[in-house]
Amino acid sequence: MNAKATPALASPGHAALYLRVSTGRQAEHDLSIPDQRRQLQAYCQAKGIAVAAEFVEPGASATDDRRPEFQRMMDAGAQKPAPFNFIIVHSFSRFFRDQFQLEFYVRRLAKNGIRLTSVTQDLGDDPMSVMMRQIMALFDEYQSKENAKHTLRAMRENARQGYWNGSRPPFGYKIVAAEQRGARTKKKIEPDPAQVETVQLMFRLARIGADDGPMGSRQIADYLNARGIRTQTGGRWGVGAVHQILTRETYIGRHRFNVSGKRKGEQKSEDEIVDVAVEPIIDEEEFAEVQAVMRSRSPQLKAPRFVTAGTLLGGVCFCADCGGAMTLRTSGKGDQYRYYTCCTTARQGKTACRGRTIPMDELDTIVVSHLEERLLAPERLEELLAGLLKRREEHAEHLKGRIAELRKQAADAEAKLTRLYEAIENGLAEMDDSNLKGRIVELKRIRDAARADADRAENRGEGDDNRLTPELLRRFGVEARKKIRDREGGFRRHHLQALVQRVEVGADEIRIGGSKPRLLQTLVASGGNYGVETAAHGVRSFVPNWLPEQDSNLRPFD
Repeated sequence: MNAKATPALASPGHAALYLRVSTGRQAEHDLSIPDQRRQLQAYCQAKGIAVAAEFVEPGASATDDRRPEFQRMMDAGAQKPAPFNFIIVHSFSRFFRDQFQLEFYVRRLAKNGIRLTSVTQDLGDDPMSVMMRQIMALFDEYQSKENAKHTLRAMRENARQGYWNGSRPPFGYKIVAAEQRGARTKKKIEPDPAQVETVQLMFRLARIGADDGPMGSRQIADYLNARGIRTQTGGRWGVGAVHQILTRETYIGRHRFNVSGKRKGEQKSEDEIVDVAVEPIIDEEEFAEVQAVMRSRSPQLKAPRFVTAGTLLGGVCFCADCGGAMTLRTSGKGDQYRYYTCCTTARQGKTACRGRTIPMDELDTIVVSHLEERLLAPERLEELLAGLLKRREEHAEHLKGRIAELRKQAADAEAKLTRLYEAIENGLAEMDDSNLKGRIVELKRIRDAARADADRAENRGEGDDNRLTPELLRRFGVEARKKIRDREGGFRRHHLQALVQRVEVGADEIRIGGSKPRLLQTLVASGGNYGVETAAHGVRSFVPNWLPEQDSNLRPFD
């Protein structure tokens, strides 16, 4: 609330009134502010003091000075001459609940001839009064900390029972009424159908990407913004918001409450943190894979030039003699000849390492050919795809159960609505009852949301064909080989580096180290147009849909 300040020079009897309550709810519903104003005005009238300004803080804690109206009052009190020579409060706890801060501001005001006065704790300026004020401030600070401790304990217990303690829910979730306990409504969070698909899209982009391999947080933010997908508040996506979603365990069903303290950067100990069970949006396996991809792209583990490099083996190719990285070197007119060369030799000469140099095309071909022969053989593909199809069948069964549960939830809500309508028709309830109206609106929302979720789930499950035929394996193998051989796209580089953690080039051998399942799972996840989908995602990137024009990053839109 704006202060009604009088900028004129204060006479010996001008005061600023400071009124404060701790929460916004108190400001809206409590009588504390009007009561404080009445008592302060009556005090000023009895003492013959004119009110020069009034500062109202509707919902702010007095444990610190981060209060807009308080700071405006202190700025006014710092003027020379000051527009008032008293600051009058109901009690010293309205001004501050921190003994050190209280004394600091009291002395700061005193230097400009302003005295802090409490109408319920009227003390003088003698040493005994100063000591009494300090003792009262200590008790106020202690009481504030005790209240905070008891409030936090109640909130932690509420979280242990699976209830939501307030604040805006994470993107992808909404707050719903779960239980009525007397006059209090206990609330929980559940997936929001309007945002769930966006969360799943972000994880798919981070894990597989659109066409050029896995995307980073900035690329995902650009992708969402370009398609008009907005945040909860209608704003544009940024790197921080995307990164927070991709690393938040809430999406796998484990929301953590009381993680950080009041001070910025303060982390609570594990025994103070409460894990709240919520309905997951993302599979734990997919979440773990995204974390691994993000760690592999971290500047602490791999330099950005290797994450975005144009070379196929940049960042994973090393000299077997010295262990140094092998980097790109060029020669010839127009740099037409390209090599992988030991960087130790390039920087320090032959005395540091004899050095290894190998034509880039030759080494790339050797590595890719080895992966094709070992990983894309029909018998190996059959083994892998059979396992993935089994997993998809399990997911389909889970999806059927989820659909049945949603249909039952919608039917229950519809039955309750019917009973309420019958009660109104029979005169057992009044339609103008505000509680009844609210209940009808809530039941309709539950019914419609459950039906919409069930329809989406059924649409995701349509068109599945779990048959594994020789023709399917042949077509899949052909397309996978074509992709891994494609020099123009980013597919083979991202997916090869998902498999190959290290390529060591020696005098008479090349050693390749990595994870077979990682690449094969990614290849299959990218091959959905040939009848094979992963259990939960079904990303189809072998046949992308191109627009007539490309964007500045040379990436097609959906």
